[in-house]
Amino acid sequence: MLLAWYDRHRRALPWRALPGEVADPYRVWLSEVMLQQTTVAAVRPRFAAWVARWPDFASLAAADEAEVMAAWAGLGYYARARNLVAAAKAVVADHGGAFPQDEAVLRTLPGLGAYTAAAVAAIAFGRRAVVVDANVERVVARLFAIRDPLPGARTAIRAAADAVTPDVRAGDFAQAMMDLGSGICTPRKPSCLLCPLASECRGYREGAPERLPVKAPKKRKPQRHGTIFWVQRGEDVLLVRRPAKGLLGGMRALPTGPWTDGPPGLDGAPAGLDWTMRNATVSHGFTHFDIELTLAVAMGQAHHAIEGEWWPIAELDRAGLPTLFAKAAAAVTRRDG
Repeated sequence: MLLAWYDRHRRALPWRALPGEVADPYRVWLSEVMLQQTTVAAVRPRFAAWVARWPDFASLAAADEAEVMAAWAGLGYYARARNLVAAAKAVVADHGGAFPQDEAVLRTLPGLGAYTAAAVAAIAFGRRAVVVDANVERVVARLFAIRDPLPGARTAIRAAADAVTPDVRAGDFAQAMMDLGSGICTPRKPSCLLCPLASECRGYREGAPERLPVKAPKKRKPQRHGTIFWVQRGEDVLLVRRPAKGLLGGMRALPTGPWTDGPPGLDGAPAGLDWTMRNATVSHGFTHFDIELTLAVAMGQAHHAIEGEWWPIAELDRAGLPTLFAKAAAAVTRRDG
């Protein structure tokens, strides 16, 4: 029933094989990593640009990691980009350039957790694997009326998903569940009258499927503060490379001081410059905290002793700045332009 619906209504996505085609494991894997916490609409153009530049495991394994990180800018969760390179290198070095097909072996590669390994095994290789992303989680919770709140309900949801996953066409089944959750079994207003599983759905029969899955109350995220330093010399601005380990590791960025519970002022500012604090802030949300940063500007004073690289302001879109720093750059140049 679901597979028949999928055959008629499947989404056309650039990483999906067409009916009768063999899936490309590289494209399946790349899309699954890109789509974590990111929308299909946002991923489409980034995916196309990526595969044009690095079309396979060998080219990605040979890529300069800094260039990969710059290409990833704006997609967030930057450890994913580093793991892509590390996994590609492992595929080339340890598996002859071919993705392993076994789910357990896939999980030994950098960055491939339970979900990604299952998705690749099922979609790329047709192996029976239980694939549960946020869309599938919602569909299954409603289908079986699983009322325990998340995240505790995930064990029951996975068991229920396992019970309905077929031995054949497991990849199509996984993608059908994803499409169903994305387009029909949506979070707030599910289109139950269009759903091929409505007659089997306990949540629908009980009259309030939109209440499932039950989510635990969100904890309030801590608020942090910091300062971003804009050092301009002529038509160039100073960029630094963040430490390889830690948040936004290895990315080009504007210099910052410490991120603390209260505004740190000029703590950590590049030395020897005359700073002007702007009456403007940049806000951004990370997974575990929110941050508000004040802008400090030093114009036309910079000298060569400052470590970093001077980047043309007119070409900052090529620097691959993380979203937080791109926002700050936009705030400065918008005011000064």
